[in-house]
Amino acid sequence: MQHELQPGPLLDETGRLAQAGWARDESKTYARAAIKAPWHRIKEWDYYCVVTDRHALALTIADNSYMGFLSASWLDFETKRDLTDSAIPFLTRGRLGLPESADAGDVAAMHKGFSLSFSHEAGGRRLKVSAPGFAGGKGLEGEVFLCQPPMDRMVIATPFPKAPRAFYYNQKINCMPAEGEIRVDGETHRFDPDRHFGLLDWGRGVWTYDNTWYWGSASGLIDGEPFGFNIGYGFGDTSAASENLLFWKGKAHKLGYVGWHMPEGTYDGAPWRFSNPQGRFELDFEPVMDRAAATDVKILKSVQHQVFGRFSGTVRLDDGTVLEVRDLMGFAEEVQNRW
Repeated sequence: MQHELQPGPLLDETGRLAQAGWARDESKTYARAAIKAPWHRIKEWDYYCVVTDRHALALTIADNSYMGFLSASWLDFETKRDLTDSAIPFLTRGRLGLPESADAGDVAAMHKGFSLSFSHEAGGRRLKVSAPGFAGGKGLEGEVFLCQPPMDRMVIATPFPKAPRAFYYNQKINCMPAEGEIRVDGETHRFDPDRHFGLLDWGRGVWTYDNTWYWGSASGLIDGEPFGFNIGYGFGDTSAASENLLFWKGKAHKLGYVGWHMPEGTYDGAPWRFSNPQGRFELDFEPVMDRAAATDVKILKSVQHQVFGRFSGTVRLDDGTVLEVRDLMGFAEEVQNRW
């Protein structure tokens, strides 16, 4: 079953999810004031990731109510180097002011000399980062403009079993051409909008305490046309709809189940495999770099494996058209959180 969302408020008057399902655009209206759950369970974030064949830039502003989170990462796939810096302001309780729409509202945050801003401009979004102390003083600074022409996205509204006022409202926008430059440790890296693309992961919700999710994404070109996908499972009750979609020339093509076939005991060694029972998503994944992180402070625990690599194989669109995917750089991740 793939239930498509209808326009309207995300939550009803009791603070429960009004409708579960998926959409191609921001069909549901999120309002933090409509939440009826305890304040410390509210989680809001904007995460951007720009990927090239050699590098990735990841920027995050999150307000998890009892703490905020600002993060910047620079990955080098050739040297397997992961440079990451973060700042954690406590008891933010919504004061970071993350917008209630993915299509309007800007956000900026600074903590101990580390600043990030995400703003809307005509035709797209501008990301700015300034972190002089990044990676032990190497420094990271610059800005990237993500062009956003009219195009579909992945939107999903997900409930949680046995937690009636918990929900997850998520939007993922693939295939945004990236232009700009980032300076890391005195070296300038440029993004070319003709071949480099950015992704937005926009999330708002009330989560349960213990969760594990799987998420994969990639954006690039096939025969000179923009192509991307979003796949995932494991987070909440997705019986109304999956988050699995293909994007081709700006249009979404809905997928049902996609199986993840991961090697045991390793994340960046043996190849992975992804398959769909109808043969619409048949991709091999060659890991290049495991961006691993683990935190365990008793009541808070997070184990993350965001594995970057290359996807190859075939996908089939709604009309039966088969596209061949060759060495498309993206990622697939497994994340376990207790928070």
